[in-house]
Amino acid sequence: MRISELEPTSVFGYFEELTKIPRGSGDMEKVSSYCVEFAKKHGLFCVRDEHNNVIIKKPASKGYEQKEPIILQGHLDMVCQKDAGVDIDFLKDGMDAFVDGDYISARGTTLGADNGIAVAMVLSILADNSISHPPIEAVFTTDEEIGMIGASGLSMEHLSGKRMINLDSEDPSVVTVSCAGGSDFKIRVPLAFQTVQKSGITISIKGLLGGHSGVEINKGRVNANLLLGRVLNHLRKSISFDIIGLNGGDKGNAIPNSAEAFIAAEDVGAVKKELSAYSEILSKELSSREPSFSLEFEKIAGDTFEVISDENKETLISMLVCAPSGVLTMSAEIENLVETSLNLGVLKMERREVTLLFALRSNKESALLALSENLTAFSKLFPCTYEAGGFYPPWEYNENSKLQVLYQEKYKEKFGVTPETYAIHAGLECGVFASKIKGFDCISVGPEMHDIHTTNERLSISSSKALYELILEILKHLK
Repeated sequence: MRISELEPTSVFGYFEELTKIPRGSGDMEKVSSYCVEFAKKHGLFCVRDEHNNVIIKKPASKGYEQKEPIILQGHLDMVCQKDAGVDIDFLKDGMDAFVDGDYISARGTTLGADNGIAVAMVLSILADNSISHPPIEAVFTTDEEIGMIGASGLSMEHLSGKRMINLDSEDPSVVTVSCAGGSDFKIRVPLAFQTVQKSGITISIKGLLGGHSGVEINKGRVNANLLLGRVLNHLRKSISFDIIGLNGGDKGNAIPNSAEAFIAAEDVGAVKKELSAYSEILSKELSSREPSFSLEFEKIAGDTFEVISDENKETLISMLVCAPSGVLTMSAEIENLVETSLNLGVLKMERREVTLLFALRSNKESALLALSENLTAFSKLFPCTYEAGGFYPPWEYNENSKLQVLYQEKYKEKFGVTPETYAIHAGLECGVFASKIKGFDCISVGPEMHDIHTTNERLSISSSKALYELILEILKHLK
């Protein structure tokens, strides 16, 4: 069966068309033009801005002209990943999507249901003149997956709505009502070098679980960069060594699952003996949380190495030992919600300096700013430079949300249970809109999806149909 033959055919027809359009983050021209052409075809007001965001407006249906507008929002870009051996050019080729039982998947690549199904649902609503609804302001943003760039650059001049349904969630049993804001904090340590004649050794931390620094930050997963600092700190107590290089993690928002240090020492045997003993201690300590952890070491060929100065070595090890990371505070308003956290996601040595990159998160803007100030004070204790950037605002919980109440009522009518109210310690574009629209009321919902951002990504057909029907009921009953 073709995807476009699924019910409702309008939703899945648009979704199938979207799977054929290359739309990886940073490549927004083609999919943005697709939305503009859709608006022209249906005679709807449309504007595209310099970021390729698209706003399409549809007047209210008969009898709903006096009601407040509703913003329906999703993002146009997708994460492009492929399996080894898959022949695809993400700048030219679409996805090879197919139906498998109740799911839609793509052969060897990500599917792009995050957030293509949202765009398809909104396009279907815009095209259907039989639906009862207030004025609709459809907002399709760009480059969400690489920092919410489109939403951050979007002007509100063409929007009058103060309530919004964001369709960028993956669990139909919950309604999301808050998300974290975030920022980056980068520390750079300048290096001085000297040449030594010693034996080289690679120290590798492997097998940690890692994970998303928002979703998994409260699960006790060990940060490989911090653990590497602990290992080096232990080693320097009993053995003299120099540091050739350090490396761990490649994304600020991911808990690193591996890290390595390259050192030079006089006595390789003594280093290996000490590390072997310490490895046993760490394995026993971490076995319940990190069952696949290993500490490995291997001799490096050669006997002459360029190493960093003793002062630099002491600075870097002390920084790694003392660096704050992990959960800092839990929410007092929403049960089991991490409110504020940070993650040392990248430890990288290049161009005669070492960079430490932290990802900061909080569901409270004031706490997020305070966390940046804390890292500033930490940095001033060491010979380094530092900078904060990449700020995106949180979406703070609104206990007086009428949209949330209406959604819960209609969900219960349809499914017989009340959806769980949920807050996430990760970013959503809702936070950007909340920072720009006074008196903002918003919910984030979505159909069942699994393994997004991976080649195992799949979208539930039945869940998508049920959510679409529920959204139509919400539009019908908006006051």
